[in-house]
Amino acid sequence: MPQYEINVVEQVPLGDAALAQRLVEAAERVCAYHHLAAQTGMSIVITDDKTVQGLNRQYRQVDAPTDVLSFPTGDTAPTPEGEAPYLGDLLLALPYIERQAAREGHRVADELMLAVVHGTLHLLGYDHDTADHQSAMWTVQRDLLQALGVSIVVPEYDFPPDEDGSELAL
Repeated sequence: MPQYEINVVEQVPLGDAALAQRLVEAAERVCAYHHLAAQTGMSIVITDDKTVQGLNRQYRQVDAPTDVLSFPTGDTAPTPEGEAPYLGDLLLALPYIERQAAREGHRVADELMLAVVHGTLHLLGYDHDTADHQSAMWTVQRDLLQALGVSIVVPEYDFPPDEDGSELAL
């Protein structure tokens, strides 16, 4: 697998260097799956609910914490100078993810891996705002999680049809 520049910043300590390395591995797996240039960069910030809630409110107008927020740069091609692209930043709310794992009966490590894969796919432009987009994203996400040994299955959202029978974008 090519070497990517994945930085993990622990504003809230994970307390496990091996787990931090697994998060890097998850992001690298997404980059390799998409054949991104070696040295492509991104950051994974492990933080708290309050920080994520504030950013969620500011950028998405949702005044609540969530598991992962993605801030893409939109830069997926090498620069003219030959420098590798910087994809953007992921912010993971560790307390939220821990509660989610307990509620769903998953290991915290697996929930963190899901958050990194999901968030990195968002950095690459994937979304789940329509049934077709969700299907494409969930297929790639499932393949990547399986390759990483994570057995979480993410349920699909239901999209109501509009008047002409096609789906509505939410």
